[in-house]
Amino acid sequence: MDRIIFHVDLDCFFAAVEILDHPEYKGFPVITGADPKKGKGRGVVSTCSYEAREFGLHSGMPISKAYHLCPHGIYVRANFGRIKEISTQVMNILNKYSPVFQQVGSDEAYLDMSEIAKDMKQALEIANNIKDEIQSEVGITCSIGVAFTKSLAKIGSDCNKPNGITLITPENYKVILSPLKITRIPGIGKKSKIYYEKHGFQLIGDFFKIPKHKMIAKFGDRGRWIHNLINGNEERKVHDSSYIYHRKSISKERTFYEDTDDYQEIIAKITDLNDKIHDILEKRGILYRTISLKVRFKGFETFLRSKSFNSAIRNQKKALEVVLDLYQEFYSKKKKIRLIGLKFSNLKESSKSNQKKILDFIKQF
Repeated sequence: MDRIIFHVDLDCFFAAVEILDHPEYKGFPVITGADPKKGKGRGVVSTCSYEAREFGLHSGMPISKAYHLCPHGIYVRANFGRIKEISTQVMNILNKYSPVFQQVGSDEAYLDMSEIAKDMKQALEIANNIKDEIQSEVGITCSIGVAFTKSLAKIGSDCNKPNGITLITPENYKVILSPLKITRIPGIGKKSKIYYEKHGFQLIGDFFKIPKHKMIAKFGDRGRWIHNLINGNEERKVHDSSYIYHRKSISKERTFYEDTDDYQEIIAKITDLNDKIHDILEKRGILYRTISLKVRFKGFETFLRSKSFNSAIRNQKKALEVVLDLYQEFYSKKKKIRLIGLKFSNLKESSKSNQKKILDFIKQF
């Protein structure tokens, strides 16, 4: 039997938490993120409700632009304590359904249901149960992709939002994927899509028309990767979220599609990297002592700046303040940036994480 993988994605999660706590917000455009300061604020949109998206708003958008598009929206700071609380409730529900469970950030998770569901019909029944339980027990909605690989499940969870389920099987995957924009492929963003569109690829179906060897000839390893992903030729497994963390550092970096000196675009990227890394650190119960910023200018001139603390911390807001302070040195150079990266090092497990492992061990006896 083919593998059965679920990707569960909480709908507009940060905004959904605000609406859960403030029912009077329901039906209005709700935007979480930085203070817009009447269109003069810096920072980005974290998440916005579907009502806000009707005005063209989306995650990662500069908050000043969001305000100009939707000045009548409800702008709020994300309540991370409450977000963590609600996320934990949801993940506890999901973890009951499969012994192979992988949380990704605060609002996504994969479940390997291959040993639980005997076929796609039963998988659909289980997905409906999950969706209904989250809505009744927690009060928010989710969308679920059910497929035979992780990547296709992730694509599926975005196909029928909000509060929907999409089944992608070896028999129907081309029908479902063909009309979708190529940006639905995890790893092809709004910048890199320009490259493929110049070659005549706008929909995933355009890739299906090209044999694998021609994809490789045209795009190299990237072409092989796209062909394998959209055809379900992928062996990535759902990893148990409880594995012990042993890395000495964790880092993420992004290359801009075009070299840029746009302050808001750079800050938005730094904020996004910081958010993603802290999601991982929080999930693993990891603290850090050193934060590093990597900047590569046009022409590949590269610099690294770091700051260390006297004791280990995990503070998303403080980390962002440190990184932005480090960045000011480079901002004054007025040169275009090719790549930006963050690294958190001198890692250690938090005492709470160690205590949980001890308690888990004791429970075995």
